[in-house]
Amino acid sequence: MHRTAVFLVSTMLLAGLVAHAQDIVGIEDCTKAGGLEKRVGCFQSNIDYLKKLVTKDTGDLHQRLAAANAEVAELKRTTASLRGDVAVLQAAIAKLQAAMDELQQAAKKPDSKERK
Repeated sequence: MHRTAVFLVSTMLLAGLVAHAQDIVGIEDCTKAGGLEKRVGCFQSNIDYLKKLVTKDTGDLHQRLAAANAEVAELKRTTASLRGDVAVLQAAIAKLQAAMDELQQAAKKPDSKERK
């Protein structure tokens, strides 16, 4: 009884793993073609369709890649420009900090005129 149950469960699991045919738009079912020449022609038609599809997809992907590369180049230029702006701003901050330090030094020194 136990062996029968294991057999039935394993059979059901294997039946669920069987791949079913998938319809692809543009692909003909060559198994129903009668005669060798018709089958060969059907397969050749499918091959031609797939080649055209791959060529079209390759072209589309090359266009998308070129657009992405152009965008990356633009982002690199923008980053370089922003880095330059940051360097200018940091220099201005350093200059302002130095001026503030001088003013603080001058404010801390007692005026020699006021003492006399």
